[in-house]
Amino acid sequence: MRRIPIAKPMIGEEEINAVVEVLKSGMLAHGKEVEAFEREFADYLGAKHGVAVANGTAALDVALKALGIGPGDEVITTPFTFIASATSILFQNAKPVFADIDPKTYNLDPDEVLEKITDKTKAILVVHLYGQPANMKILTEIAEDYNLYLIEDCAQAHGAMFEGRKAGTFGHIAAFSFYPTKNMTTGEGGMVVTNDDELARRAKLIRSHGQAEKYLHVELGYNLRTTNIAGAIGRVQLRKLDEWNRIRNENAERLSEGIRKIHGLVPPYVDPRVYHVFHQYVISVEEDFPMSRDELMTKLLERGIGTAVHYPMPVHHQPLFQKLGYEKDCCPNAIEASRKVLSLPVHPAVSDEDIAYILETLNELAS
Repeated sequence: MRRIPIAKPMIGEEEINAVVEVLKSGMLAHGKEVEAFEREFADYLGAKHGVAVANGTAALDVALKALGIGPGDEVITTPFTFIASATSILFQNAKPVFADIDPKTYNLDPDEVLEKITDKTKAILVVHLYGQPANMKILTEIAEDYNLYLIEDCAQAHGAMFEGRKAGTFGHIAAFSFYPTKNMTTGEGGMVVTNDDELARRAKLIRSHGQAEKYLHVELGYNLRTTNIAGAIGRVQLRKLDEWNRIRNENAERLSEGIRKIHGLVPPYVDPRVYHVFHQYVISVEEDFPMSRDELMTKLLERGIGTAVHYPMPVHHQPLFQKLGYEKDCCPNAIEASRKVLSLPVHPAVSDEDIAYILETLNELAS
């Protein structure tokens, strides 16, 4: 039986050789490979600074700390995301405030953001979900009008663009993840990106024990550095990213063409202003489909097609946030999305034959 995983890290001989060279050098910790990766990644985005860290969650934490987000502050964000987007705010002893999503793009709805602004609001943390940038034109205007920091969670948006400009360059600061299932990986890893010299300086201090120079510690910091091994992998992966994103788009187009003909399944909406990089290809399983979303997921898995639900529960429904007293009834669009969304394989290892098999199987299950 054909096996099509929902995600697959793309590791080739170039990455292996780059790691071997680092191992041979004996310089394994943070060093020249990391610094080169930081420069190359920032240049790729069109940003001034890249600050490599241990993982994507660390990138969010460092970004928030660099901005000085702290006790009493409110940060508006989405409830339809991986929990780290919200818990990174909690770790500052600040309060995540959830604004509902646009039901078509699954990204923050700017009108909902406006309704949540108070005199305690310090920032907006926008997530470019599934690889589709949010409405950065309006969100940037809101941040400017209300004198708020704008933070971009780009964990799923490597190379994505809004009106020709890359995600991660709109806000005051951005956070990327290089987890193995992302559009590019370093094994584990993350990157803080900013055009602000002072924010970059603070991010570098925070990631390395607050150390301005060796054994001179000027503020409280962590050890959140990454390794030359990760940097070497990242440099190779970055050179391949645009081609991989092109393949993801082609796979997504073929899937959408077929799924539009299947009653009860809705392919992902793509905002005409964006370049979507399809970290996830997410369909909506409607009530008039012959089986539930979860039943469809099971049937596909039985036929060797990997699936996932990103995400089965909005963040404000998580037990942690319920213990903190968050209202369960807010953000109805996020609640509805969590009941309908289903991710299908779209990564660069998915072949034309795989696409045909996925569509053939979906048509069979719909009949």
